[in-house]
Amino acid sequence: MDQKTIDRDDLAKYLARTLDITRFRDFCPNGLQVEGCRSIKTLVSGVTASVALLEAALEKGADAILVHHGYFWRGEDMRVIGQKHRRLKMLLTHDVNLFAYHLPLDMHPEFGNNAQLARRLGLRAESRFGEDDLGWLGTMSDPALVSVGDLAMQVEKRLGRRPLIIGDPAQRLGQIGWCTGAAQSLLGDAIAAGANVYLSGEISEPTVHLARESGVAYLACGHHATERYGVQALGEHLAATFHINHHFIDIDNPV
Repeated sequence: MDQKTIDRDDLAKYLARTLDITRFRDFCPNGLQVEGCRSIKTLVSGVTASVALLEAALEKGADAILVHHGYFWRGEDMRVIGQKHRRLKMLLTHDVNLFAYHLPLDMHPEFGNNAQLARRLGLRAESRFGEDDLGWLGTMSDPALVSVGDLAMQVEKRLGRRPLIIGDPAQRLGQIGWCTGAAQSLLGDAIAAGANVYLSGEISEPTVHLARESGVAYLACGHHATERYGVQALGEHLAATFHINHHFIDIDNPV
């Protein structure tokens, strides 16, 4: 099929509707963060709008970049200096658009990070928990995977990352809670929702004690590792819907 283009503002409107961005109280603006050229033929997606991603996107001839972690976070220095200046200058010099979606991309039932992680690990979602229903709760779809250790091996196999386990690997799986990225603060909500296992990207020092004291096994699987798949799925959807070029570029991050 011949490659086409899409108008920048039409794409922004489509993404706003699809991801329901006005629903969320977020830490950053969701949508078009840096305005570039009007006509988009080539879209590059990635997790974080780092210099490495921008450079790789420019090599692909990107007209627009779609990320989960963009710019202008609440509480950050508003001055355009240092690395912020370098990043913005690259985009503006080359007339490249930057679209960023944080919580809306975590939450989307099809393209969201939680949904895509569940698909890769074989998690069957049954309910939600936490503020804005950010956390997901469910069970393993494969009856052969019965222990925390089994789930950990599944994570390593599917994500290419060995998770940090807090708890007994022999503990049997019951209700599993999960939320990608820096979702360690939702552990208490997961416990209240009935989870006996919780999986996220990051874990913090107090979370270790709460997991141990509650008897809920915790798997920390990596912030980047758990959030690679939503933006990739969304980029593929946009390419199929509007017949534009799409490249997902994975800039490795050990965290």
